[in-house]
Amino acid sequence: MRDTWLIFRHNTRITLRNKLGILITAAQPLFFLVLFGPIFATFGTWETLVPGLIIQLGLLSAGMAGFGVVFDWRAGVLERLRVTPASRLSLLLGRVLNNTFTLVVQTVLLVAVAYLIGLRAPLPGVLAAMALVVVLGVSLAALSYAAAMRLNEHLFAPVMMTAVWPLMLLSGTFLPMSMAPQWLSTLSYVSPFRYVLEAMRDLFAGTYASGVVGSGVLVVALFATISLTVGTRVFGGDNA
Repeated sequence: MRDTWLIFRHNTRITLRNKLGILITAAQPLFFLVLFGPIFATFGTWETLVPGLIIQLGLLSAGMAGFGVVFDWRAGVLERLRVTPASRLSLLLGRVLNNTFTLVVQTVLLVAVAYLIGLRAPLPGVLAAMALVVVLGVSLAALSYAAAMRLNEHLFAPVMMTAVWPLMLLSGTFLPMSMAPQWLSTLSYVSPFRYVLEAMRDLFAGTYASGVVGSGVLVVALFATISLTVGTRVFGGDNA
C-alpha cells in the first residue's frame, strides 16, 4: 500500500500542476452539456443526459490514460521502475488511482455546471453514481494501460479513438437505447457501459433499489475485476 500511495501522490502532483489539461479533457462533454443539453431538454430530461455525458467523460479521460505510459516509455521512466522493489500491482494501482482522481474532479465539474443549467437530481443519487464513476475509472484506466503496453506507440491513439465512439453510442450516451431499433438495442447489451449508464440514470432519477441499479453495480464490479487482472498481468509482464 505504501508503494501505491507514493506512486499515486507523485502522479497526482504532476496532474495538479497541469490544471489546463484536466479542463481540456472535460471540454467535449461540457460542450455537449451546454450546447446540446438545452435542445435535449425539450424532449428529454437532464437526469437522462448528464449520466451519459459522464460515461463519455470516463471514456475520454480514464480511457485514454495509457498515453501516460507511452510518454513514460519514451522518457525511460518504465526502465527505471523495473529495478524498484515495488510490486507490479502497486505500480499499476498508483497510476490508476491518479487517473480515477482526475476523472472524479472532472465529473464534479460537469455535474456542478449541469446543476446550474437545469439538473435537479437528488444528492444521494448523484453520490451513489459517483461511486460507480470511481469503479468505472479504475476499470478504464487499467485497460487503457494494458492496451498502451501491448500496442505500437503510434497505433495507441487511433485504435483507442476508434473504439471509444462506438462504445459511447452503444451505451446510449446521447439517447437511451430504448429509442433504438431492436437489433441495435440488442447489440448494445455486449457493452458493459450500457448497464452502468442505465444504473446511473436510475440513481439520478432517485431510484436506488431497482434491478437496473443492481445489474449496473454487478457489471461494473466484474468489469473492474477483469480490468485490474489484465492490467496487472500486462503491466507486470513488461516491468517485472
